[in-house]
Amino acid sequence: MTINIDAKGLKCPEPIMLLHKAIRDSNSGDLIHLTATDKSTERDVDKFCEFLGHGLIKKEITEESLYFVVQKKDRNII
Repeated sequence: MTINIDAKGLKCPEPIMLLHKAIRDSNSGDLIHLTATDKSTERDVDKFCEFLGHGLIKKEITEESLYFVVQKKDRNII
């Protein structure tokens, strides 16, 4: 399953909270696509994946937006 999150215009911590909810609602192996505009989201997503063990499959940073693809690694990790 793929989950798309449009967090454009939202400020920290809202994008990472939406990502966390999507992780909770998904199954192991699912992909979450997150698009945001708050520059601190880059640091937050990196730390989120590192700390909880989810895969950061893709990261694209431009002047206009930040785009991430996160894969839920284990159904027990929220």
